[in-house]
Amino acid sequence: MKHGKKYAEAAKLIDRTKLYEPNEAIALAKKTATAKFDETVEIHIRTSCDGRHADQQIRGAVVLPAGTGKKVRVLVFAKGAKLDEAQAAGADYVGGQELLPKIQKEGWLDFDVVVATPDMMSVVGRLGRILGPKGLMPNPKAGTVTMDVTKAINDIKAGKIEYRLDKSNIIHCPIGKASFTEEQLMQNYDALMAAIVKAKPAAVKGQYLKSISIATSMGPGVKVVANRY
Repeated sequence: MKHGKKYAEAAKLIDRTKLYEPNEAIALAKKTATAKFDETVEIHIRTSCDGRHADQQIRGAVVLPAGTGKKVRVLVFAKGAKLDEAQAAGADYVGGQELLPKIQKEGWLDFDVVVATPDMMSVVGRLGRILGPKGLMPNPKAGTVTMDVTKAINDIKAGKIEYRLDKSNIIHCPIGKASFTEEQLMQNYDALMAAIVKAKPAAVKGQYLKSISIATSMGPGVKVVANRY
């Protein structure tokens, strides 16, 4: 993959042979953010898990203390009093079965997170083929299948993110924006890492996290010390 001049200049700031402390990596990543938009700062964690085994799967959610820097649009599937509760809590869209044709036939996907009450999962399940591949399917582990829709919405709006293994057993997560202070990014990094360390499957022996890197949307990766996990 050929990179542009800005990427090449940014890459010169980084010693590719060095493993940086998290605060150093965050400071470097901020320096490499030269795009005209506010780049997302991302963390990529290679684990020693084998996601093909159910007892080595990792999936969960954590609220980043400094938020994500992104406005998140929340769709809630509910009925009765829970519809009103979701609206009062600040959901962007609320509804039930009547939303199915809009998503299935019109391709409406103007939302970032889907929350559903358990009694609506039989309805939401019909959208599995559409929502599943986009990572939008509500899940109890991520706190998006719940009767407490107020808490779910408040957490998401406050900066809740999901983490999960991809097919290569890597976790990719945003920890904020390049415009955040180093302290804010570090707070988010610590909160995410604490959650992922806590989520270590009992079946995984030896070093859990093989490698960690931090990068902005358009910038090169900065390798972080991982052997303490």
